[in-house]
Amino acid sequence: MNVWTLVGLGLNASIFGMAIAWFVGRRLKNAGYIEACWPFVFALVVALYASVGAGAPFRRMTIAIIVSLWALRLGSYLVTRVARHHSVEDLRYQQLREQFPKRPWHMFFGFSQLQAGLVGILSVPLVIACSNPAPTFSTLELAALALWFIAWIGEIIADSQLDRFRKQADNAGKVYSGGLWRFSRHPNYFFEWLIWVAYFLFALAAPGGWFSVYVPLLMLLLLTSVTGIPATEVRALLTRGASYEAYQRRTSAFVPWFPRRG
Repeated sequence: MNVWTLVGLGLNASIFGMAIAWFVGRRLKNAGYIEACWPFVFALVVALYASVGAGAPFRRMTIAIIVSLWALRLGSYLVTRVARHHSVEDLRYQQLREQFPKRPWHMFFGFSQLQAGLVGILSVPLVIACSNPAPTFSTLELAALALWFIAWIGEIIADSQLDRFRKQADNAGKVYSGGLWRFSRHPNYFFEWLIWVAYFLFALAAPGGWFSVYVPLLMLLLLTSVTGIPATEVRALLTRGASYEAYQRRTSAFVPWFPRRG
């Protein structure tokens, strides 16, 4: 089965999977569950690639494992976050409801299918990697594995640090600026982006893998300009006001090694 046939299969699977995610969100009356299900759908699609891809079995198994670990960690984190405030939807979804007051769940279905399309677009590096017939890992693939592991652990640490801070009652309304958050306002998003860079490096080791260079670039755009940082910053400014503005002035928005001090 060639790469583009696999992409087509994956796209169909993601359309079905995100439709189920929409159904779950509607039944639970919280659209946040749609987004929270996205990592699980992505992992299932990659598992499909790993099952029927033409690449070496050990490589396909490795890719399926690391994507499953990523999805289990991120998906569980998102589901827990939504469930923690189940009766109140995230600000983004409240705003979307205001824009589509008559049939919000029709709009959310379209939103779920847009995310299904993203699964197909963003999974291309992993399709290519699962089609790589090379009998051993290349140096580039070993570097990709190392980068993936560092980024995965970094994101876990960043999220854990912030969660511990928020669980302390006397920190309500305060801005956390310790640990990794001392250097970047969004270290979790930074490490998440590095994971997608690692996926591209896996693809780059295979014939035609260079084509998927758009994936880390697109993810960078999404995280910094569309769904990630902008929405998070708006929510933080609404809830923490002047404290967060001061935090913005002295820290980098994204890249940890460029802190702004003073």
